Amino acid sequence: MPSLSALALAFGIFLTAAFISRRVKEKRRFIKDVRGPPSSSWLLGNELEIRHQSDVGDVDFQWMREYGTVWRTQTSYGGDNLYIADPKALQYVLQTSGYHYPKNIAENFMNKMMMGRGLVSAIGDAHRRQKKVMNPVFSSAQLRSFVPSFRQTAAKLSHKWTELLQAGDGTTEVELNVSSWLSRTTLDIICNAAFNHHVGALDNEENELTKIFDNFFTKSSLYPPARDLLYKGLWKYVPANLLDLLEYMPTRQDALRRKFLKLAKRIAKELVDEKMCTVEKGSKDALSVLVRSNQSEDPKAQMDEDEMLSQMATLILAGHETTASTMSWLLYELARHPEDQQTMREEIAAFRRTIQARGGNDFGTSDFEAMPFTNAVIKETLRLYPIAHNFNRYADRDDVIPLAQPVVLKTGKVASEIHINKGQAITVSVVGYNRVPSVWGDDAHEWNPRRFLDTKEARQTSVGVYANLATFSAGIRACIGWRFAVFEMQAVIVELVEKFELKLPVVALDIQRAPAQSLVPLDRARPQDGAQMPLRVSLAH
Repeated sequence: MPSLSALALAFGIFLTAAFISRRVKEKRRFIKDVRGPPSSSWLLGNELEIRHQSDVGDVDFQWMREYGTVWRTQTSYGGDNLYIADPKALQYVLQTSGYHYPKNIAENFMNKMMMGRGLVSAIGDAHRRQKKVMNPVFSSAQLRSFVPSFRQTAAKLSHKWTELLQAGDGTTEVELNVSSWLSRTTLDIICNAAFNHHVGALDNEENELTKIFDNFFTKSSLYPPARDLLYKGLWKYVPANLLDLLEYMPTRQDALRRKFLKLAKRIAKELVDEKMCTVEKGSKDALSVLVRSNQSEDPKAQMDEDEMLSQMATLILAGHETTASTMSWLLYELARHPEDQQTMREEIAAFRRTIQARGGNDFGTSDFEAMPFTNAVIKETLRLYPIAHNFNRYADRDDVIPLAQPVVLKTGKVASEIHINKGQAITVSVVGYNRVPSVWGDDAHEWNPRRFLDTKEARQTSVGVYANLATFSAGIRACIGWRFAVFEMQAVIVELVEKFELKLPVVALDIQRAPAQSLVPLDRARPQDGAQMPLRVSLAH
């Protein structure tokens, strides 16, 4: 049996050969004339300034102003990356030719370490099979059945805040870190709705899930050191079937991701074992659908046990902090714009009177969907604060990407399309596209929910699955749970705005749009404290 040092040497030689081969191909790149920021380091390229930007979007907005909606950056080890924020380019890459732009292999491997072999990391036929199995869980009819459960959890949060106000020393308001409260709320919601599993996060019940989610994204993803970027920069030179050998490298961030996946799978296995004998035919909650797929004899409708458990880990992670962070930013903007908060509250009150007049007790999905300003506020929050602010793809063939807005090349030529080589790395700038003035207006960088009330305004190119936003991605890899997230936000936000008035704290914090894989609100002076969104809360009148 060869020694460890011999194996390491062989792997090093293989990696060097793969690196040289890839660099030779990159020298023949088509995008050499696309303009972009200079790089001061061949080793790191622009990676450090992208991953260490102070606020999400800082570099995207700067480079969009300088180069247009398409630009080129340098990756580690001298590689090239094409950034796109152009609406027609996004439509082409994500929708028209979506199957020819698969996920970046290295990024997908990191997702697999964190969420296993679920929908987020599955590719090709495995992705198509899993999506077909999971579609019934996220059908509009099934999601509507979850709304009463969403409302119950929202009412519980409201009750907790009311108790804090009543327990005060005669004061009429209390300052709360709403980010923490919303994180616990969404954890209870996803576990209850998807798996009928009681976590008790709002009741501060001690459990392993709430502990591991304490500042999970800031600990696992915020400001990775240069050595980590260099290490992961090598992944693109490693064949996909050998990447699994790197799974247990002892980095602190990767160890935390593995710890979450191990815990989530253990909890999922316990729930599955309980469900195996009691699953009802036709039931469409996530747990029942997954158990039936595991028992299915049809290979096109089957998931093995690891896929099933990975799916549950994916739902817990992807359906929890993402929505909590979005709602935190929404309440922050309402506190900054009390006139919009009041408009929203008046709209909710009007619908409440209508419900009472017809003899109803609570809002239903049809009521939520009929609230124009409330939904405009949700859309504007998703536009300004996209939780997944960018994501990566690569071209599986030579291609030509069309542009809605021509860009000036280094040669001075104006290009309305970009020629790319097979293997070209591409980053979709979600935060950039969501602020393109030609799509969203001259005030694209400003808070203005009323832009979504102007139904006469024509959009040039259809991009996303919701409100023309790129926030939930688009095409074949669009977020399968986007309706779940919207219904959940409607249920929780309507409850909070109806019952409470929200104001900025007396001593204002400098809230940072932290690039921690998801867009996390942090106190710039104390990022080690984790997600922070302190607001003054009082009963609404």
